[in-house]
Amino acid sequence: MSKGFKTLDDLPDQLTGKKVLVRVDLNVPMDGAKVTDDTRLRAMLPTVLELSDRGAIVLLLSHFGRPKGETRPDMSTAQLVLPIHRLSGRSVRFIEDCAGPEAQRAVSTMLPGNIGVLENTRFHDGEEENDPELAKGMAALGDFYVDDSFSTAHRAHASTEGITHYLPSYAGRAMQAELTALERALGNPERPVAAVVGGAKVSTKLAVLGHLVSKVDHLIIGGGMANTFLAARGVDVGKSLAEKDLISEAESIFERADVAGCTIHLPYDVVVAKEFAPNPSSLRTCNVHEVAADEMILDVGPAAVEALADALKTCRTLVWNGPLGAFETPPFDEATVALAKTAAALTQDGSLVSVAGGGDTVAALNHAGVAGDFSFVSTAGGAFLEWMEGRTLPGVAALERA
Repeated sequence: MSKGFKTLDDLPDQLTGKKVLVRVDLNVPMDGAKVTDDTRLRAMLPTVLELSDRGAIVLLLSHFGRPKGETRPDMSTAQLVLPIHRLSGRSVRFIEDCAGPEAQRAVSTMLPGNIGVLENTRFHDGEEENDPELAKGMAALGDFYVDDSFSTAHRAHASTEGITHYLPSYAGRAMQAELTALERALGNPERPVAAVVGGAKVSTKLAVLGHLVSKVDHLIIGGGMANTFLAARGVDVGKSLAEKDLISEAESIFERADVAGCTIHLPYDVVVAKEFAPNPSSLRTCNVHEVAADEMILDVGPAAVEALADALKTCRTLVWNGPLGAFETPPFDEATVALAKTAAALTQDGSLVSVAGGGDTVAALNHAGVAGDFSFVSTAGGAFLEWMEGRTLPGVAALERA
């Protein structure tokens, strides 16, 4: 990953009265008028407040939901004005479009330091189509463009990629932190590097695994996807979730790992049960070769977790995406919690750079109480996954080109 992007430090010193369009991610979960998780709103505050303090007129661009080109009151960004006001402590106004004459009139009445929330970009068909005319219309509202939304950087939309062709473009503080962390994790990491990849299905992470075997020294595979790899090794996984049709792909990843010198870690003891329920009576721990036909693997066993912890202690960098077991249901959270605590302790000791991302991963690290102890935790889902696949993210490439 290149570091060739400009940040807020590269903006002109004199911003008073200058209009800065800031692409943020206001797509937060709501319960009626209440925001149930304000993580994304808090993430944008350093950029928004810095620009406001420097006298800029700050115009927030975002999608909200999937209106598919329709104007829908239930997906209007107007409902985010009050939550942003409360978090920022600043006066925040709503602007009823994100491009066009009405938006231009509203913006023309704003004063230095003012913050405005533009209407949902996806009320326009041209947003997801990356329509140049819509991008020009958005750009006409501002003097500069700042992208502070890594979570939407994998989409080539008018407000993430198209607009950068018409305005000087910069990374906001959250985007800057994300790109810097990712560069440390896989772009130019300190070795040895470990990756933890978990989740239910191999099919959703094949590209990630295929890319990582050439990038990391240790690949730790957990979750339901580990069962497919165990099956590829000839292990009878009973009635565990496994994608038997992907065994040949798993075998190919083993072969590529051997060529690349990457060690793949699979559990050799596991926690099993005959039914998937909290603390089932049939719960037991056994060697992977002792799983009965009517049992399912639901977590990594304690001996394997200890071995994985020892492996992490030899590493300098860790990338984590996905839990090791069915962590939402106790006691199948124990392996994820134990290994996360090891990674957190190594990070706090200064011996490990740890970068984690993805919705389930963030939830698991919060559940373990260690999210704040990792070097960096990304709240991005699809963008983080595509970055782990080694794909070029249009929103990032646009900043590097700008």
